[in-house]
Amino acid sequence: MNSLVKLLLFGAGVYGLLVAFVYFAQSSLLYYPNVAGRTLVATPADIGLAYEDVNLTTGDGVRLHGWFVPAPGARGTLLFFHGNAGNISHRLESIEIFHRLALDVFIIDYRGYGRSDGKPGEQGTYDDADAAWRYLVETRGVDPARIVVFGRSLGAAIGARLAARERPGALILESPFASIESMGRRLYPFLPVRLLNRFGYQTADYVSRIGCPVLVIHSRNDEIIPVAEGRAVYAAAREPKRWLEIRGGHNDGFLVSGRVYLDGLESFLAGSLRPSR
Repeated sequence: MNSLVKLLLFGAGVYGLLVAFVYFAQSSLLYYPNVAGRTLVATPADIGLAYEDVNLTTGDGVRLHGWFVPAPGARGTLLFFHGNAGNISHRLESIEIFHRLALDVFIIDYRGYGRSDGKPGEQGTYDDADAAWRYLVETRGVDPARIVVFGRSLGAAIGARLAARERPGALILESPFASIESMGRRLYPFLPVRLLNRFGYQTADYVSRIGCPVLVIHSRNDEIIPVAEGRAVYAAAREPKRWLEIRGGHNDGFLVSGRVYLDGLESFLAGSLRPSR
């Protein structure tokens, strides 16, 4: 009996340590600015695209870095929010795709990522998105109705929250999760996630308040964010909305899917952005 008690106490201690680790280490489990280094490994010029370095300051005084990549005869401007790992230099393939779709692209690194100052946090990423929007609308004079907000993975939550506050022409969410709590329940079904969770990123809630056209893209093979999460986001979105199911992994589905991905984007953009005057 004593051995059993000791075993139970040991198990309870290990469980308690795990609970404490998950609670206090949530930021390091969510944000990976250094996963491939904060150095920019390439620029749009390396794939033959002209670009402008952009430095802007958020409402709380943090300096951010980004790129503005113009497209000849652009039909609109894509505001790009990337995922939780790496930096803008790891998104050149996506930038090139949107360039081919006749979209100017403005992409930023969140605070703590790439050349941006500061330390990442939920409210900080929202402030970063707000600053990027203001730059396009106030500094560059872009018509909000000509802005397509694009968010991938973590960036989908950030982009959806921005679109719920502003009035972009369209919103594209790729590989989104419904909320951090929803993902936590999937990853840690043995933990009291509701009590431990310190983050919101409630994508499904945000899209329920959005009036612009919404496209939700998700791979049926996504090994990080299950396709069921994307379907939950789609179900929460208002009409007009579209669903595009692709194949491939979380980080390469847009490449693996080829024409299906490109044609899906083109069809959505053609039906969502009003013609330029």
